[in-house]
Amino acid sequence: MLTEQEIRGDLGKLKNIVIAHKAPSAELAIHREIIAGQEFDVFTNAPPNLSGLYDLGLTQGDKTFLVYLHERYSFAETIDMARRMARVLRDQFGIVSGDRVALCSRNSPEWCIAYMAATIVGAIIVPMNSWWKSAEMEYGLKDSGSKLAFLDFPRFQQIQNLLNVLNIEAILIKPEQETTYPEFYSLIDGVKALTNAEIDSLKVPPENDASIMYTSGSTGMPKGVLSTHRNIINALYTWRFVKEINEILRPELVEEEPEFEPALLCNVPLFHVTGSHAQFLASFVYHRKMVMMYKWDAEKALELIEQERISIFHGVPTMTWELMQSKNFNQTDLRSLRGVQSGGAPRPPEHLKMMVEKFPAKAQPGLGYGLTETNAIGAIISGKFYVTKPHSTGRPTPPVSEVKIVDESGKELGPNEVGEICIRGPTVMKRYWNKPKDTAEVLKEGWFHTGDIGLLDNLGFLVIQDRAKDIVIRGGENIGCAEVEYAISEHPLVNEVSVYGIPDDRLGEVPVATVMLRPETILQPEDLRNFLREKIATFKIPEKIYFQYTKLPRIASGKIAKKALRRHTIEKLELS
Repeated sequence: MLTEQEIRGDLGKLKNIVIAHKAPSAELAIHREIIAGQEFDVFTNAPPNLSGLYDLGLTQGDKTFLVYLHERYSFAETIDMARRMARVLRDQFGIVSGDRVALCSRNSPEWCIAYMAATIVGAIIVPMNSWWKSAEMEYGLKDSGSKLAFLDFPRFQQIQNLLNVLNIEAILIKPEQETTYPEFYSLIDGVKALTNAEIDSLKVPPENDASIMYTSGSTGMPKGVLSTHRNIINALYTWRFVKEINEILRPELVEEEPEFEPALLCNVPLFHVTGSHAQFLASFVYHRKMVMMYKWDAEKALELIEQERISIFHGVPTMTWELMQSKNFNQTDLRSLRGVQSGGAPRPPEHLKMMVEKFPAKAQPGLGYGLTETNAIGAIISGKFYVTKPHSTGRPTPPVSEVKIVDESGKELGPNEVGEICIRGPTVMKRYWNKPKDTAEVLKEGWFHTGDIGLLDNLGFLVIQDRAKDIVIRGGENIGCAEVEYAISEHPLVNEVSVYGIPDDRLGEVPVATVMLRPETILQPEDLRNFLREKIATFKIPEKIYFQYTKLPRIASGKIAKKALRRHTIEKLELS
């Protein structure tokens, strides 16, 4: 652990690097630029667009990039396939800058190649939650106005009847039977990759729209977060800046000749910013091997860490907990690990204590805080800082982002004062897709108002205390309570409902519903769950459902007293 004096000393070094606008390396220099009327610090030497980011992989083109089951692809092979698919999108499907291309699939190399191809030609990629049901997928396709969709077979089966209705073309990933739609690899077989000159002629500037990622919020259906190429790339370079800063502050952790090459276990869905940004896209920056899992399994993850010499394990806290609980943990060779990081949900301090005891000393624990709307940037903490301040999610990520705490009137608060967390910088989204009113509520003078409640302590470390937004975070998945309430309300026996989260040792939080039934009716919890399985993704379905025939409790404004319901449920479970 560090003393406060040691922390202040490290923060002084950090200030000299960041505030003086010096960079750990020339590649990470920054300058100020006007974007949409607001002045921001941005990385000077970052690639101008995602195609330029992918080209970073060509400097070490022979290195292994993607590993999936028995498949292995180098950087050069992956980029070649992406450029061939980019030609197919442009020439055969007429995809041009600004067109939306949906991506509905579980993790796979084809997911990555499709993402790359669409963004190379300047299209807006729309990664959709692969756990969504057909109604949710229909909403995403309609809302985004997608012209084409990459679909794996299970997703295709869910929405094949909608494709003609919505006038959407499709490319199938590993179809399990013949269809009238083209198969992924048959389209690129024998096709010439787009050349550098052809890609340059597409002229995709930094402020071009790059992606729409859907996030569950406090009101109704998910909102599409529209981000530009600059938003995404500045997030990636922020993590690189933080990595180099940590190496300056903790030189004892830097190995002169590392025994193992950089390698990351891709163990979270790529349709989240953690998967798409921190795992997939960041691997181009670090020339890092990415080992993809078909689905999460702690035993398989340990096997891959040893077999592929994984250096970075990065997932929701639940995953780290399950690794440590595995019967194979102590028999697994973990020498290659250099970081055990997490994001998407808070980590209980007792988990951190166990991590320090069980993982190798060089496997530094870490935690990050960010949102889809900020392209996962907000605050970050690792190593001795984290061990010293286990309740914090770290200091605001330098050098291009800022964090402040404000009260209900928007006034900035001082150290240790509790208010809403706001984030500003070039990684903050452009807007919500098709939702100008929602955008205006959260984007004010360049600041994104997160809806999260917290404080900055006297050393500038962020502590998150609550959420103003009505969401449950289940194992890193955001669940909008309103969306679940709407789905439950459609059942003919339901009068009113309130959905809220309760603590869970493994998943952090799980959703619970208290339901008022119509008089003289009977409904079983499993019957309601079966009803919901046709409407919303399985992870959104409440773990516990409580029925009653009386009206749900209210607060003075007439709204349902959700906090009182939550408190009552927790007390009831503690007594049982």
